[in-house]
Amino acid sequence: MCCELCPQESSCLTTVPVFNGMKTEDIQALRKVTRSSKFQKGDYIFREGDHSETLFVVKEGLIKLTKTSAEGKEQIVRLLFPGDFFGLFSLLRDENHYMNAEPVQETVICLIEKRDFLQTMERNSDLSFRFLLAMNDRLYEADETVGNMSLLEVEQRLARALVLFHDKMNTKTGAFTLPITKKDLASFIGTTPESVSRKLLAFMSQRYIHMEGQRQIQILELDELKRISEMH
Repeated sequence: MCCELCPQESSCLTTVPVFNGMKTEDIQALRKVTRSSKFQKGDYIFREGDHSETLFVVKEGLIKLTKTSAEGKEQIVRLLFPGDFFGLFSLLRDENHYMNAEPVQETVICLIEKRDFLQTMERNSDLSFRFLLAMNDRLYEADETVGNMSLLEVEQRLARALVLFHDKMNTKTGAFTLPITKKDLASFIGTTPESVSRKLLAFMSQRYIHMEGQRQIQILELDELKRISEMH
């Protein structure tokens, strides 16, 4: 089944940088075996311990990858935006997923099965190399995240998150709707919802941002937020 939710001109394969430069025949062959599925908030794409042989690509929406402690506390490990892919570790290692994947809003996912994906990689050494680089970037981001949790103050981690949302949501005016709840934002940066609220109010009082309601944000001083987010 082809990617029925994705018009050809906006196929998942055109939104993921790692697929750029593929041969036309490989793109066409992969597009024929790419299928799509729609998920709602509260669904699970997969749970920790599930087995799958699928590469997932975010076409629309937003996904959180989470780990759950023995006490039931959820930690958001990564947020996935349109163009991001996931599931590659389980696909290549033939192991169960070690995280949960859950949409935080209505989301369209493109799916490529292991056999079809590996056959394409075998025909395209450049694609294999780009995926290797992408995995290296993921490892770097994971190491950076661990370091940020221990070395950066809450204010710095929140500033980084706001800059990330600004960049990923392609806002030209600096205005966007916070894509996750304050509870999820707190989990993402490793603090409490109360601390998130206090720091957002502080950013407002310093006129770095303006907020309308709970989730409408206008970034007024992007360079200042970037400065705050840096390690001193």
